Amino acid sequence: MQHRDTDITLITPGAPIGAHTHGGRAKCLQRLARLNLPVPPTVALSFRTVQAIAAGDMPDLRALLSMLGDTALLCVRPSSEDSDWGGPRAVLNIGMSDAMCAALAERIGSAAATRLYLRFVESYSIHVARLDPDMLDDMPHAPEDALAFALRVYLDETEEEFPQDPAVQLAEVLRSMARAWDGTTARLLRQAKGAPADAGLGLVVQEMAIGLGNGESGSGVMQLVNSKSGARQITGRYLSQSQGRDALSDAKGALYLERDARGPSLEELAPDAFAELKSHLFLMREKLREEMQAEFTIENGKLHLLDGVRVARNARAAVSIAVALAEDGIITREEALMRIEPRALNELLHRQVDPEASRDVLARGVAASPGAATGKIVFSAEASQSAAARGEACVLVRRETSPEDIRGMHAAVAVLTERGGMTSHAAVIGRGIGLPCVVGASSIRFQTSARKLTAPDGRVLKEGDQITIDGTNGEVLFGQAPLLDAGHDDSFQVLMGWADDVRDIAVRANADTPMDAKMARNFNAHGIGLCRTEHMFFEEGRLRVMREMIFAGSSPDRAAALERLLPMQRDDFADLFRIMQDQPVCIRLFDPPLHEFLPSDRAGHRALAEALDLPLSTVTRRVEALSEYNPMLGMRGVRLGITVPEIYEMQVRAIFEATIKVAGEGVQIVPEIMIPLVSASREVELVKARVDSVAATVRSQTGQDFAYLLGVMVETPRAALRAGDIAPQVSFLSFGTNDLTQMTYGLSRDDAGRFMSDYVKQGVYPEDPFHTLDLDGVAELLSIGAERAREASPGITLSICGEHGGNPESIAFCRAAGFDYVSCSPFRVPVARLAAAQLAVRDKIG
Repeated sequence: MQHRDTDITLITPGAPIGAHTHGGRAKCLQRLARLNLPVPPTVALSFRTVQAIAAGDMPDLRALLSMLGDTALLCVRPSSEDSDWGGPRAVLNIGMSDAMCAALAERIGSAAATRLYLRFVESYSIHVARLDPDMLDDMPHAPEDALAFALRVYLDETEEEFPQDPAVQLAEVLRSMARAWDGTTARLLRQAKGAPADAGLGLVVQEMAIGLGNGESGSGVMQLVNSKSGARQITGRYLSQSQGRDALSDAKGALYLERDARGPSLEELAPDAFAELKSHLFLMREKLREEMQAEFTIENGKLHLLDGVRVARNARAAVSIAVALAEDGIITREEALMRIEPRALNELLHRQVDPEASRDVLARGVAASPGAATGKIVFSAEASQSAAARGEACVLVRRETSPEDIRGMHAAVAVLTERGGMTSHAAVIGRGIGLPCVVGASSIRFQTSARKLTAPDGRVLKEGDQITIDGTNGEVLFGQAPLLDAGHDDSFQVLMGWADDVRDIAVRANADTPMDAKMARNFNAHGIGLCRTEHMFFEEGRLRVMREMIFAGSSPDRAAALERLLPMQRDDFADLFRIMQDQPVCIRLFDPPLHEFLPSDRAGHRALAEALDLPLSTVTRRVEALSEYNPMLGMRGVRLGITVPEIYEMQVRAIFEATIKVAGEGVQIVPEIMIPLVSASREVELVKARVDSVAATVRSQTGQDFAYLLGVMVETPRAALRAGDIAPQVSFLSFGTNDLTQMTYGLSRDDAGRFMSDYVKQGVYPEDPFHTLDLDGVAELLSIGAERAREASPGITLSICGEHGGNPESIAFCRAAGFDYVSCSPFRVPVARLAAAQLAVRDKIG
């Protein structure tokens, strides 16, 4: 095959090299060459050339070698388009042979030359000839004897002498690396990192600076920032008489770089080389507009830069680095915003399992709420609260959670459920309160009555055993895994401020309690977009009153019971208004079916009968009367508001009285009242009439005026289709995408986790529709609803308040459709703010 010059080219400032044709490493080396930095001569092989080599078509290696020094040793390194995609390991010291060893011995000494030869024979045998590494285990200690042993093993296993021709050696190294890239394992690994299936590999062949011999010689790596915090700090190591990254893998004898009280440093050993290296890195930072790590070799006191790679970093360091580069004027603020993956912010806001720690994975489920925590297994909300009272960290394990478990969830450090998906109860509440959560772990056998779990590998865990929940990756780990603390700092706040300066869609928070509201304020949410009032009724004192109301036989009796809840609700809303100050607060009226407030087992029925002083048969009959085959599609939401109107009347009175109460304290607020589960315009008319009537009564009784907005939560397909009828009656429509997705698909979010991964793998759905907004079906309903609502009522406010509100893809749709805001869990607010800012920047730059 005749290669063009662009396929095999010496890396020079003007050479035709691109990351998309020769890989990122080759392109970076060219940039270093343009900065006139001391990079050894290097030849870049294009993706096309490497593909040809893998197919058996070897280029003219004599011509390639002529571009480099005739007597130089060479190394070959991979150069994929994205360094995160990896590649085959580098091979050093190509060209070592009996003759080269003898020649080098005169220059650097026999021992050093022998070490180089031995290292190459070992590497070539294992990574090129594919010999079993165990065959070299019994190697003698003396270098000469070890070399003879390694050469003999090679001869015995391959039945041929170790190759002595550099061209032959190079050909076999190139062929081995090219074919390794095409191997099944390598392909699956890089696809797991996001690489396309046909990602190409380039290779760079570089003249080596040896790092062994007379004078100060060695190798190391250096960067100007800490990879975990992003702090300005010279980090790395240097090891005399070494090659490659030996300084990092062999701590014995490795030196610090800067002067350090803990031990000797390169700055003291070779001050000129250290100063030159530091200067080069500052230049790279400025000209390459990035924090770089330099791999370097010192040979007889002279510095060589072998490679420059982007500094590896976690999310906290990435934010700190981007902000510092922008503040130093090296990149713009907009570019700093674009350099941070929005979802990576989860790492800053929650503790995480140390990525470098070993993991004993018991099972996997749906990564429902990010973060990680370790605790003892408990199987009930009561046990969780008891453990918290003792100061013990616990993981609440349930088949699935219900509103009754909320207090137990607040007391736990993490939650694990057998059933559920991204929008199941455990997932939504977990994200709302920042609680690590794995749901849908159906491969574990849950035996809650026996208080034990059986893992897929047969291990049995009992109540009190320790597990770690990794809600970021959806893993259940055995025992106590090493955790890294959350790491948002001043840089995070600066970046978020820049995001707010450019984003053009508001971000609110879903917040049900004063604690949620405070969190929303801390994350600079632009108000509350969804306050689910039912969560306020599950505290012990309120739950009994709710049950009394449910068992009341007439409207006056129900109103009397609810009268006792009124001051509690009024205080709840007043607290939210005070916390949010001048920010909007959207309160969803009561939504769940009444049976959720009643016990489900015989013992619970008996206890309730005693508490309410009723016959057990009466309690049992009432529970049975309220039971439904499918409560999600039954007596809930606006249907309760129309058939049991006393609940909504009590709630809106509490809202209006709280508005008047905080107004007297100087807090001016216009509450937004949202009607859930609407499907017909007449439902809105009926509820609106009652709300307006209560407002008139409160104004008359208090002599105080106030304003409020009434809106509808669009979560049924019919409401979306009839939005034109509904819109003229209300001030806003907020699309509840959790239930809208369920009803559009005819799919339960609590059960979808059992088969969703199979559906996604087989291409039925491109992604879990409860995790990423379905842009074909559900989003079409949103578009129809928005278009018809705006046509009927041009000034109406539109938003989404389902869990999709925090997803970058959903925010992109909402901006394009002209929505006014999105609302999501408090811990997802920063993600949404950054995603919205990035979309605005992309529009700006085209």
